[in-house]
Amino acid sequence: MPNSLSAKKSLRQNQKRRLRNRSARSSLRSVLKKFREVAAGDDAEAAQAAFRLAVQRLDKAASKGLIHKNTAARTKSRLSKRMPRPAAGEST
Repeated sequence: MPNSLSAKKSLRQNQKRRLRNRSARSSLRSVLKKFREVAAGDDAEAAQAAFRLAVQRLDKAASKGLIHKNTAARTKSRLSKRMPRPAAGEST
């Protein structure tokens, strides 16, 4: 247990940050999972929309320090490989 006033305040701040980060990380994981589910299907438009949302959330998480910027870049790269390719004859 903290003894000094500054250590007590630091503990309170850390607890708040931990809950905020936990919520944001969970939300990010949910978005990534939803993209993977949509990408496994046949709907290229829905996959494109889910991909855009996932990229936005990854960039925001990296900018806020929730995840490292290289982790965000690596994840975006892996997600883009999972994107369904349009069938022959379809325009993008």
